[in-house]
Amino acid sequence: MDTLTRMQAFVRVAEAGGFSAAARRQGKSKALLSKYVRELEDELGARLLNRTTRQLSMTEAGQVYLREAVDILQRIDDLKSTVHDTHREPRGLLRIAAPRTLGDGEIGQAIMEFLQKEPLITVDVRLEDRFVDLVEEGFDVAVRVSELTDSSLIARTLAPFRILVCVRPDVLAATGRPMTPAELAEMPCIVDTNAKVRANWTFKVDGERRSVTVRGRVEVNSPRAVRAAALAGLGFAKVPYMTVREDIAAGRLVAVLEEFEVGASAIHVVYPHRRHLSGKVRAFVDFLVAWFEKAQRAGRTC
Repeated sequence: MDTLTRMQAFVRVAEAGGFSAAARRQGKSKALLSKYVRELEDELGARLLNRTTRQLSMTEAGQVYLREAVDILQRIDDLKSTVHDTHREPRGLLRIAAPRTLGDGEIGQAIMEFLQKEPLITVDVRLEDRFVDLVEEGFDVAVRVSELTDSSLIARTLAPFRILVCVRPDVLAATGRPMTPAELAEMPCIVDTNAKVRANWTFKVDGERRSVTVRGRVEVNSPRAVRAAALAGLGFAKVPYMTVREDIAAGRLVAVLEEFEVGASAIHVVYPHRRHLSGKVRAFVDFLVAWFEKAQRAGRTC
């Protein structure tokens, strides 16, 4: 503990630029801080500070020691906070970003159940079909459907995510069932302009990814609107399975080209790399993982 106290004193003096300034900031005597630094130098067998009556400067050894000492003290503070948060009841404002489709469905439901479980947490949920910059925009966590490429984020997988092509039964009867993805180029399709691929639908054919350019009378910018257009009989839709799950089960829409992989990804919850993870973020991430595991056991797949 004596070494830690001396290390803290040295860092405070170095950061303040002198013993008097450090003493005022810390509410301790200048003589006490000077004593701690002198004892640290004796312990190390090296001079850390050059002292004159008018100024104070660090030696080369002092500069090296300062860099490492600051890091060590930060780690100690982080460790204290982590242990504290582990046992502290989660509380405070939690800012969450998620795609509109998930916010209107599974994630939205999970968030409401989380709030019932954690009465001391409030949430600010932003539903946007774009990748937010968590650090730059001040979000605590984000839910994403994608192949993860950002190594600066920590991610936990929540569930697999299916995409399929579907159509209203009477439209299918009129156009005929497509046997290969290429046939969709000659059939009416609904384009989701918010998707990265837009009108270029990708399928896995004979082990290779192939793109088919589709067209139709309708272009919209959300899976929910794609579903509405498909139910109105306006063409074939490429849409997340979770969006049309009930329509498929009820026979209102029919899936086609199921032998070709349209798109397989996963739902992830992501948050920035941090030595210290707040209790509210930890609680929310753990809750989501458990919630989706329970949903999958109950047969509710995405």
